[in-house]
Amino acid sequence: QVQLVESGGGLVQAGGSLRLSCAASGSIFSMYSMGWYRQVPGKQRELVAAITSGGSINYVDSAKGRFTISRDNAKNMVYLQMNSLKPEDTAVYYCNADLSRGYYSGRSVYWGQGTQVTVSS
Repeated sequence: QVQLVESGGGLVQAGGSLRLSCAASGSIFSMYSMGWYRQVPGKQRELVAAITSGGSINYVDSAKGRFTISRDNAKNMVYLQMNSLKPEDTAVYYCNADLSRGYYSGRSVYWGQGTQVTVSS
């Protein structure tokens, strides 16, 4: 079993900051990319930021310059520092991990349960 647990969401005023954390635990052999997605009601889940095991990073355009993704490979954790938050950043944020559970196991994608981020104007 693999579990991803997010923390750090909440309510913040526009212009404020939040730091999301995600801890992956369980039977993990190799961790590949980790990332953050977000979803608002009635819309598709969208990628916010992703980081590979080698440190390559990708951001959605709206997050560039405001959000920073990082990871701790030793702890199987990924973080999202969100600055200059805007009301349109309001969403449920999900942690995502692409990993394998054994030498002969294929890769699978796991999701956290989500954490609400609300930015008031």
